[in-house]
This record gives sequence, C-alpha cells and structure tokens, in this order.
Amino acid sequence: MTNITSSPPIYELGPQHYDAVEAAKFPEKKLRYFNPNLDLQMIPDFTVDHLWSFQPLNNNISKPLALRYHGHQFRHYNPDLGDGRGFLYAQIFANNQWYDLGTKGSGTTPYSRSGDGRLTLKGAVREALATETLESYGVNTSKTACIFETGESLVRGDEPSPTRSAVLTRYSLGHIRIGAFQRLAYFNQLDEIKKLTKYVLKYYYQNETKNLDWNNDLDVATRFLQCVSDRLAHLAAQVMIAGFVHGVLNSDNINVSGELFDYGPYRFLPDYDPNFTAAYFDQQGLYCFSEQPNNFLWNLAQLVHCLTKANPELPGQLLLENFEEQFNDYLYQAFQNKLNVRFQNDQTTTEAISLFFQTVVDKAIKYEEAFFAFHSARLEQELPASIAQMNSAQVLKKMVASATVIDPEKNNHAYFKRDKPETLLIDEIEAIWKPISDKDDWTLFENKIQSLRLLRGLYKL
Repeated sequence: MTNITSSPPIYELGPQHYDAVEAAKFPEKKLRYFNPNLDLQMIPDFTVDHLWSFQPLNNNISKPLALRYHGHQFRHYNPDLGDGRGFLYAQIFANNQWYDLGTKGSGTTPYSRSGDGRLTLKGAVREALATETLESYGVNTSKTACIFETGESLVRGDEPSPTRSAVLTRYSLGHIRIGAFQRLAYFNQLDEIKKLTKYVLKYYYQNETKNLDWNNDLDVATRFLQCVSDRLAHLAAQVMIAGFVHGVLNSDNINVSGELFDYGPYRFLPDYDPNFTAAYFDQQGLYCFSEQPNNFLWNLAQLVHCLTKANPELPGQLLLENFEEQFNDYLYQAFQNKLNVRFQNDQTTTEAISLFFQTVVDKAIKYEEAFFAFHSARLEQELPASIAQMNSAQVLKKMVASATVIDPEKNNHAYFKRDKPETLLIDEIEAIWKPISDKDDWTLFENKIQSLRLLRGLYKL
C-alpha cells in the first residue's frame, strides 16, 4: 500500500469525487507574480506557461478537476458547495511528497451556483502576501505559485468596482477538505469514506504509516484521525503564535493534510486582542483570534462524525479529548521556537508565556513587535520604551537570557539588527495595493515579497 505511483494519485479515488471541467477563456494572461522557490522546474517539459495555460503535464491529470465537498459554514451545514471557482489540474511528486497545483478564479464549474468563478486581482495579491508572510513566520501553509491578470473587469460588493480580475495558482499538500468527508457521509457512501481515508494516509502521511495494517479499516481510520488531529493541533498553535486570524475556519476550509489555505478576509493581529475578528460579516465573533483552537477542534469533531459513521468502533471521542493536550504541547514549542530558546521545563515555559501576555494585554506594544523585542538575539537591545518599565517585561527578558538558545547561528542574522520586525498589517496591505490599483506599479509588492523571503528559515513554529 505504501508504493508511490508515478501517475496522478487523484484518479485512484474515481469520478465520484470530482468533475472534469474547462478553464475559462480570458482576454489576457499577464504574469504578475511567480514563485521561484518551488520545485516546478524539476518537472520534465515544464514551462511557466503551464501555470496559466492549464495544459496537462506529461502523464498527469488530463483535464482539470473540480473537487466535490460539502461543509459547515459558520456552523450551518451547506450541501451546495464544491470547487466553484477553481480546480485541480496537476499533481507533482517532489522531495518524496505529492503536491497539488490548484487554481482560484479560473472560471465556473458545476458548483459555481450564481457566482462568476472569478477572483479579483486584489484578492490574489492578498493571498500571495498571506502565504509568503506565513511561510516566513514558519507556519504550515499552501504556497502561491503564480498570479496572472486576465484583462477582465469584475463587479464586487466588498471592493470598489469595476475591479481587475486574476487567476491564482496554489501549490499545496493536497486539496482534500474535511468537507469532502462530510459530503460522503451526507450521501451515506461509507465505502468511499474508507477509500478517501486510505488515499490521504497513503499520499500525505506516508511517513506515519509504518506497521499499519491497511486491510483493517478500523486501524486505518484510527491512524488517520491521529495524524490529522496532531497536524491540526500543531497548525492551531502556529496560527496563534503567528498572530494570524484566518477569518473563515469553516469545515470546507480545513485541509486534512494540515496546511492552512484558502485566504479570504484574513488579518494579522495589530495589538493583542482575543476578540479580534478578520471578517466584517463575523458579527458574533465566531472566528475571532482566541476562538481559533476551538474552531479547529469543532471541525475535527465533524470529521470524527464522518469516520465513525463508516467505522462505528472508532475511538473518536477519546482522540478528540487528546486535542487540547496536543495543542498545548505545540503552543509551548511554538512560543519557544519564536524566541529561539528552550526554557528549563514546562513550568518555566508557562511562566514565560504568562509574562508575555501580561506585557501585551494592554496594547502597549504590537503583537509581532513583542516577540521581536524578547527574541534571544536581541538581549543586548533595550526594550521598547512603551514596555520598558513593566515588571513583567523585565522579568521575561531575564528568563529568556537564562534559557538555552536553540540555534545560535540564527541569532547572528541581520534581521535581528533591525529596529522593527517584518509584519503584514491591514494598512500595509492597502498601501501595497494602492499603487497597483492606481498606476499598475508593483514595486511595493515586489519589495515586500523580497523582504519576507529574507526571513525564511529563521522561524519554524
């Protein structure tokens, strides 16, 4: 079961999981962004044209596929979902791992409903900035492979219209969402749930399937749930330490490979505020900053429901009860990694985290700036004046100084000699977008991407 096929894995699932579709015909295809840090050039006969022509790669997906799924949106079940403005059009094996090339804004599909299947250029720019920033912060995220502008004008209610149109190509560890399992459970397709479970384990958790009895459905489902729970707990911890608010953690936006993806109304925290929300339409604060771990757990519970339907003896509740402990362990790890230190023990780490939040809770310092100020590379620097007199700040700095540095080489990086950290707050995004909108000037965008890439490798939350 662990042998890796050279053909695209998605065909193993069968046509009941997707629909073959056509890409829209666009007036223009103007490349605006290309990510050179992926493994695309290693693909035989690959050219950049493949990223916007959607022509099939050799021995790969022959026609784009819109994936089928359902999902809970703001806790309300919606059976009318599926890839409505995107599709999967290639799967690539690189570094002993399968990756998907998928689109956003590439035209209508059977699941578009009343939508036009398009993406605004601003939406594409925002997603590219999100993925670059999250990757630089050490968060597991999908990557933006390219953006091309289409020459079309779109009308949107949440942007000044008409506005420019684009297609974004996403490079990620699969596009299988919790909502894909929900759809199968909705139609009582229990054998398909088992097939999809094996598919995800085989291609996205192959290093975690040693000694697994692939013929035992209960063992497979249990291992799968353990893997997904662990990765989502890790992802939730990364998101919190990164100060990121996704905005719409619906079950159709949770990837079972454990990568964050599909960025709409996201925000990075300016000041520490547990109730901070990213989406203007989230009036109840369901997906506010502090509720994100609970939302990952709630969505995981929906996955458990689907798996239990196909495997009634699955110890789903027991595995769900482990999520909080997994999350806390990863949160401790991510907090220390962010500062590049290891504290003496869990009690000391708890005290350090408590001191950190005592320092930032009154908004005397920006959230990311606080992590920057207390980084072990900056022990010789004075604390910012806004927190210098706070007892919690002084005690925390002493604790960091007495901890063990994880990687001394990282502390020599020029980044930590700067006055302020690299951030992506909403005003920065708007400032980057304005010259693009007004005079097609991409200088600020390109400069930001280059600045973010200088951080790569410094953090691994």
